Amino acid sequence: MTYSEAKAQFISSWGALGSHWGINRTMAQIHALLLISPEPITQDDMMEQLSISRGNVNMNTRDLIDWGLVERVLIPGERREFFTAEKDIWKVSTQIIKERKKRELDPMLKLLSQLDNIEGDKKDKELKQFKETIGGIRKFGGQADKVLDVMIKADENWFLGSLLKFFK
Repeated sequence: MTYSEAKAQFISSWGALGSHWGINRTMAQIHALLLISPEPITQDDMMEQLSISRGNVNMNTRDLIDWGLVERVLIPGERREFFTAEKDIWKVSTQIIKERKKRELDPMLKLLSQLDNIEGDKKDKELKQFKETIGGIRKFGGQADKVLDVMIKADENWFLGSLLKFFK
């Protein structure tokens, strides 16, 4: 396999994975390109290498910046904007976890807390079942929230070492 074939395969595969972590394929492909680029690149470079429109690059680059996965880089003497991605995969993973937690888990836990406080006849079987189900989901979500907080705050070496001990 040549470098250009491997690069294309990586970008394509990372793009497909993107939908699993809550972003669109193009956004993930831009992220993949920036991950493997040794130097910061321009939006024109992204358009050319990925064969996508300027609007698509602009919108997805802004979203990647919002996610904390990409940053603008100022290069002295250059008028164009350059972009680079965080290269440390541990930091990338924890940033994705933070964003997904903020966008998905936190609102769900807030909703479950509101739903758990409904009023009604304590003898009503439907109400009782509803409250038990909501309470169970809320408890599980709270535990997941705590695990994710530990993982976000953990040092990579400590976490991986602890994980390996767990599986021994």
